[in-house]
Amino acid sequence: MGPSLDTLVVGAGQAGLATSYWLSQTGVGHQLLERRPALGGAWQDRWDAFVLNTPNFSLALPGGSYDGPVPEAFMPRADVVDYMRHYAETIGAPVRTETDVTRIAPTDGGFTVETTQGNWRARNVVLATGGYQKPKIPALSAKLPGHILQLHTDSYRNPDQLPDGAVLVVGTGQSGGQIAEELLAVGREIHLAVSTCPEAPRRYRGQDLLFWMMQVAQYGPEYGLNGLTAGQLPSPAARFMCNPLVSGADGGHDIHLRDLGRRGVRLHGHLEAADDGELVFSDDLRERLGVVERTFYQRMRPMFDAYIAAASLSAPEAEPPRKDDWLPSEPARLNLGAANITSVLWATGYRLDFSILDIPVLDKWNYPRHHRGVTEHPGLYAVGLPWLTGHGSSIVAGVGRDAKYIAEHIAAH
Repeated sequence: MGPSLDTLVVGAGQAGLATSYWLSQTGVGHQLLERRPALGGAWQDRWDAFVLNTPNFSLALPGGSYDGPVPEAFMPRADVVDYMRHYAETIGAPVRTETDVTRIAPTDGGFTVETTQGNWRARNVVLATGGYQKPKIPALSAKLPGHILQLHTDSYRNPDQLPDGAVLVVGTGQSGGQIAEELLAVGREIHLAVSTCPEAPRRYRGQDLLFWMMQVAQYGPEYGLNGLTAGQLPSPAARFMCNPLVSGADGGHDIHLRDLGRRGVRLHGHLEAADDGELVFSDDLRERLGVVERTFYQRMRPMFDAYIAAASLSAPEAEPPRKDDWLPSEPARLNLGAANITSVLWATGYRLDFSILDIPVLDKWNYPRHHRGVTEHPGLYAVGLPWLTGHGSSIVAGVGRDAKYIAEHIAAH
């Protein structure tokens, strides 16, 4: 058996680094194991022109908040990676890279952790592998013709990867919307299968959308506003809901699907079936766009307005929702050959993968059963997962709160 220590943290992205900061503050000896050859987490998997969707002021890891000259700007991918690496160096995080954890099993007094660089023993293990573990690709992808290039957004880098011809982008979360804009800007013909991820204004009542989300997440409960806490989710499945469809590119802006349609993007409903080059989409685009456009005003706007009023904050009056009845007239069936579609981009998100766990602690969504990141199995913790305790649990701005609680729990036990 290899080295033995108090706490092993699996993953050295933002969740692992925030946990390392608080473990050091509480005096707990620990080691971070990172499977990648270099620090920077999953940000390294984003496409070349990726720009952070959240403003620089939201880069607020504990002890390492952004202090640069443009807090309202949006960092490109390379700068986000540099920020993570600089943060790790600043806090002295003990990281071993190129160390892939392959199995975690219980043993007397803790855990055996098997890796590609030998085995460890630890009293505690913190799962900090994040919410972007395995690309999620629909099963119907196997029914597309073999000559069609298929890429998940995790593997997409730039338009030059794609063969000549039209592109089908499946999914309209943040990645799908931004990549569709990127492809449109270089003159590609695009078909876009619309999901129900909500559109949202980039700025609302004088502040960036993320400003209000951070405020409500941190201070809302003081005023009885708990809409961004995990306890208010309608179901456990809602932990995997989409983030608002906005972009940080070009200084930050809204993305409206109807606008993309007017600019030439061909909008379709949900991709339901594929057979020998024939695609079938749901015939509900009018209703689907309505849901996309209403959700912010039904769920988030009332919460923001209530917070502004309860906290007696000064803010401009809200602008009314934009009214837009434009509707495309694309058929529910599409032939890939006739449409000259030569590539499909799956902007369909990610799924959790805790196959390394030899411990029965996962629910039917492969999510660890836990309370505030303290799982049912003593000594096993999770941090950085979507909606672990609230909306901010998986983003840079909010992961530190969960990491602090977990580090203090470890130190106390």
